[in-house]
Amino acid sequence: MKGTWKLKLRMLLTSVLMFTIVYFLIMLAGAYLGITSWRLYLGASLVIVFLQYWFGPSLVKRSMNVRPLSEAEAPHIHQMVQELADAAGVPKPEIGLSEINIPNAFAYGRSSRNGHIAITRPILGLLDRDELRAVLGHEMGHIKHNDMIVTAAVSVIPMICYYIALSFFFSGDSRNGGGFIIGMLGYFFYLVGQLLVLFISRTREYYADEASVEFGNRPAALVSALYKLSYGAARCSKQTIAEVNTNRAFFVNDVNNAQNDITDFKQIDFDGDGKITDEELRRLLNSDVKISSKNGLMELLSTHPDSLKRVKRLAELDN
Repeated sequence: MKGTWKLKLRMLLTSVLMFTIVYFLIMLAGAYLGITSWRLYLGASLVIVFLQYWFGPSLVKRSMNVRPLSEAEAPHIHQMVQELADAAGVPKPEIGLSEINIPNAFAYGRSSRNGHIAITRPILGLLDRDELRAVLGHEMGHIKHNDMIVTAAVSVIPMICYYIALSFFFSGDSRNGGGFIIGMLGYFFYLVGQLLVLFISRTREYYADEASVEFGNRPAALVSALYKLSYGAARCSKQTIAEVNTNRAFFVNDVNNAQNDITDFKQIDFDGDGKITDEELRRLLNSDVKISSKNGLMELLSTHPDSLKRVKRLAELDN
């Protein structure tokens, strides 16, 4: 295994960059308004991050309509999660059932010691045991890596930049155009911040995949699960997808991109049976699988990695 040092380094550097951006913007706005105390900026930033960290899990639970899933209801799920938690070296997360109509799973919480894993009801009839365990292993990877803490912290930064931009655009105070310039900078940093948040999200997915394999799951089982989940999302109505759009980064795959993902997966589904075997994954390494430049560009705006790049990485872990 490659370990997680690259993940930690990327997370650290990106987080430092984002906090530098928002601190610079707040300092600039404060100087423009005649506020010079750095403690005010630091305190305001810490309060916003803390609120996101503390209330984030409750907001996710409510917005995704999650209820506790008892061991009596799904003993096999609890057994798999316990095995994965032991492999990850973290306490067993709380397990929930999300009453939404898209087959998927997601993790949330404040830390690896306070994790939650939720599955949606449609996933239970779609994946076999190995595929489901691989997906749960992916979510356990997010918990082990404490991805929720970093995500909670950095996701508020573009929002801060956006509201600074909004405030100065419509402040009605020209002062030689200084307010408008700060507004423009705020909006620019908002766009940059959004791209950096997406970059962090994609990085999280790669290493959660790797963690699932580290916990004893076959790469082909996870790839096959991603394939089936793409089919499941593609069958859902646009309204159903739109209802979870703001939370799609939590899912194991990007439900907005399901149809394109199916097209990609079909390139490696050599026998056309709708699932990916170990042999098909091995053949991928020596096959002419094309990743279009369009997909590469679209990946920059996606919460998840390009599906073929993701699968190729998993194929390499199988060797």
